[in-house]
Amino acid sequence: MSKVVTPYQDAKASKKEQVAQMFTNIAKTYDFLNHFLSLGIDVIWRKIAMKELAALQPKQILDVATGTGDFAFEALRSLHPQKVVGVDISEGMLAITREKISKRGLSEKFEVHLGDSEKLNFEEASFDAVTVAYGVRNFENLSAGLSDMYRVLKPGGKALVLEFSKPKAFPIKQLYHFYFHYVTPSIGKLFSNDRSAYAYLPESVAAFPDGADFVKLMSQVGFKEAKCRPLAFGICSIYTGVKHA
Repeated sequence: MSKVVTPYQDAKASKKEQVAQMFTNIAKTYDFLNHFLSLGIDVIWRKIAMKELAALQPKQILDVATGTGDFAFEALRSLHPQKVVGVDISEGMLAITREKISKRGLSEKFEVHLGDSEKLNFEEASFDAVTVAYGVRNFENLSAGLSDMYRVLKPGGKALVLEFSKPKAFPIKQLYHFYFHYVTPSIGKLFSNDRSAYAYLPESVAAFPDGADFVKLMSQVGFKEAKCRPLAFGICSIYTGVKHA
């Protein structure tokens, strides 16, 4: 059982409630800080990850924990689905996404809903693919979230997860630790006025069951052909799993 890490250490609020509040707090600076702190590599990682769905050519995609929609926008750009639906628990983040959808004229292709990523408000077997980028480590109950992603997938559908992981090789491990624990919270506080949010980032990554452990969790909830593909010396990983007919 992995340790439950929360953004604000508030015993009265659940992790889910704290995560929703945290993302609402940082919504306006989220995109800028993502690109700044990753030196723009996050854009490349999303492009690489989306190639995992190219052969499937999904028509209906659900983007879980969609945030400001960048993974969903990449899906629209690279896969040309009929529709992408995004779900997130933070209204603040969704407000940013709606602005971006409107500015890009994509309201026919991309819609977003306020909702719980672990209790998806969709019928069973509704989507050809389910995606989530940098969101699963924020789930209060990881197995429940993965199970619901599996439930809403059509038989033959594929889940695609992009998430931070823990590099193990020297000196990447040491550099990563220093950057995540010291640089990231300081810059986050400077631009977002919420140091807790960016201190939570390395803590949540450290507590997340990455690599083989996450692949095992995917298999346990029913996914077949579950696998992990490390990126950038293990700083980030792409996970995929298929729902068999």
